[in-house]
Amino acid sequence: MEILGKLLGTEERVKIMRLFLLNPEMCFDAHDIMERSKVNKGELRREIGLLLKIGFVKPKNFTKDIERKAGSSVKVLKKKVSGWQLAIEFPLLLPVRNLLISSEPVKKEDIIARFKNTGKVKFLVLAGVFIEKEDSRVDILIVGDYLKRKSVENVLRSIEAEVGKELSYALFETQDFLYRLSVYDKFVRDILDYPHEKILDKLNIA
Repeated sequence: MEILGKLLGTEERVKIMRLFLLNPEMCFDAHDIMERSKVNKGELRREIGLLLKIGFVKPKNFTKDIERKAGSSVKVLKKKVSGWQLAIEFPLLLPVRNLLISSEPVKKEDIIARFKNTGKVKFLVLAGVFIEKEDSRVDILIVGDYLKRKSVENVLRSIEAEVGKELSYALFETQDFLYRLSVYDKFVRDILDYPHEKILDKLNIA
């Protein structure tokens, strides 16, 4: 991400561009982009202004679901908002996509380090968006002991901001995972029998 940031101007620009490239049919308003790309209002205004100017994104009005608390329940309201969408007619779309999507958004060593304080992680597998396989069951598999789900989810949100896509994941305690492995659990086998990359393996999984 650091090299691409220097090449394309800023790391914030890279994160925003990846968000649009990996979600080409979706529309995003300012709040969505700030939340998902972890950029602030000033950075968003600057980068969106530039991306609009070169024709990478285009303005789009759309209807968005807004959650509002009503006592103990949550009510979903429809609201018309202004935002942006990827401009598929952008003349350099394919080469830019190849550059940003084929690059490694987060180094594998960094991913391992980020999960260090989430519990005793023993097995980490990357698939899906990390290896450009959209049909994978999950993007990331995390196995360990004393795992703190909230901490794991916070790490995943930070990685999502750099990857540009909401991640699907599976989280297992070691004993549960090994049992599933021993009985050829379909979900686990679907992850391990298809393309994936082990970046941490303290369980010596074949």
